[in-house]
Amino acid sequence: MKKETINPIIITYEGVEYTLEFDNESAVFTNRQGFKPTDMFDNIEEMLPILFYGAFRKHHKNVARLQTDKILAEADGLPKSVVNQLMELYAVPRNSLIRDDDTDEETAKNRKVTFQF
Repeated sequence: MKKETINPIIITYEGVEYTLEFDNESAVFTNRQGFKPTDMFDNIEEMLPILFYGAFRKHHKNVARLQTDKILAEADGLPKSVVNQLMELYAVPRNSLIRDDDTDEETAKNRKVTFQF
């Protein structure tokens, strides 16, 4: 299974560089904060700050929500391209949990885990 690669977002705020990206733990954390991807664009004023905060979790667990809200406010809005990139980064861990069915017998034989149904 080929892993999906999407470049992280790197931001600089007050001379400090932050890498925004998600792994499984940070995506679950973001969900527990109330993030619902299906509500993103219908409720962006609530969902975007949660997504932005969650994106710090993988590399910067010590950054508080108050700080990420301040960064977001001082950014004076995020470019659409950044919002789209955040959504793509959030989807990476989810997408890694499901793969297409094996159509190549050789690939299927080489897997350590097999399924029968």
